Amino acid sequence: MDPVSLTSERLLLRPPEPADVDAVHAACQDPDIQRWTTVPAPYELRHAEDFVLRICPSGWRDNTVYNFAVTVRETGALAGIMGLVGITPTRVAERVAEIGYWTAKEQRGRGYTAEAAGAVARWAFGPLKVDRLEWYAEAGNEGSRAVALKAGFQMEGTQRSRLVHRGTRRDAWVGSLLPSDLGLQESLPYVPAD
Repeated sequence: MDPVSLTSERLLLRPPEPADVDAVHAACQDPDIQRWTTVPAPYELRHAEDFVLRICPSGWRDNTVYNFAVTVRETGALAGIMGLVGITPTRVAERVAEIGYWTAKEQRGRGYTAEAAGAVARWAFGPLKVDRLEWYAEAGNEGSRAVALKAGFQMEGTQRSRLVHRGTRRDAWVGSLLPSDLGLQESLPYVPAD
């Protein structure tokens, strides 16, 4: 897929570009990002270069990961990274995608990540024809959970041993967002359990 850019009231979401390497590297020095996400720890400049220059472009090209640099329109500052991750042929056929994100420490508490999640969800439910957007976070990641809730995700519970993190299996919280949660039409009818 050709990379796309999305806009919201305060944000521009665009594919990461070479000028973002230093900002990604600086943001990923935050112990909370290293604790709760899958970024390497310690996070070196070469990791940021690999992510921005190789992983992101190949994800778009191969239709496996659609990463966006979440930037503040007014200043151009990098607020974080958000993407649709874990895209496989089976999940595409089922019209399911997973959202993932991190937020730079100095940009937290402003609602940027929830706003970006809304923009990505509308794009996923629109042109990508996704019918279910999933969110996972290690149990205990209250910041990620707060963003998901603010973006409209419904919490579905805890899955035991769902994630592998730093060589150990961890429990994960799971939530979902459906097009109907945002007042949008689903591409397939949904029949909930009674």
